Amino acid sequence: MIIRKIARPLLATAFIGQGVETLLNIDSGAEVVRPTLDGLRDMPDPVARNVPSNAAAVARVTAASQVVGGLLLATGRIPRVASAVLATTVIPANLGNHMFWTEADPEAKAAKRRGFLADLSLLGGLILASADTAGKPSLGWRSRRAGQRVVESLSATVPSRTDAALARVPELSEKVGHSVQTGFEHGRDLAGAALDKLERTAEKTAPLAESAYRKASERASELAGTARELTAKARA
Repeated sequence: MIIRKIARPLLATAFIGQGVETLLNIDSGAEVVRPTLDGLRDMPDPVARNVPSNAAAVARVTAASQVVGGLLLATGRIPRVASAVLATTVIPANLGNHMFWTEADPEAKAAKRRGFLADLSLLGGLILASADTAGKPSLGWRSRRAGQRVVESLSATVPSRTDAALARVPELSEKVGHSVQTGFEHGRDLAGAALDKLERTAEKTAPLAESAYRKASERASELAGTARELTAKARA
């Protein structure tokens, strides 16, 4: 913790000083930013179309990001986010001053090369600071650990439920079989009762049917005799 409290302000000092200096002299900052914007405009259309044209505005935003990010990093507040923000300002804020490959004078070229390499060193330090979790588990580790816990919980829960379901299969089969047997016996009893009722009904209606048949036969015989007599009289 002591090392971080010393290292973070030291790393942030250069950016705070540069941001303040640029805010006090925006025109000079715009000249430094302009080569970066020109290089981005030479890229393919999707990128070149979104490059801002106001170099002074870009310089002002970059300087403000350096001051705010530097203060946050120096005070230890959201240091990882602050380091990432500062890392994005290294190239636009310094590239115009350190383009050694365009310099013809050997001494000026060497000075610009040293400044370019110093910027690369600052960028590497900011990348390390943005990955420093201060001894706490990283988001990647915590997400993997959470996923592992979910898998373990599922693997522990699913088999137990499956075993419980399999254990209930014989019980369910027995209940289903008992229900089927009970229904069959109940249906058989109903069918037997229906047959008995039909038999009793047939026994009761048989004498009535026989008497009705006998009376109908006698009545038919009487009518036939009457018809014969009427026929004989008509012929006579």
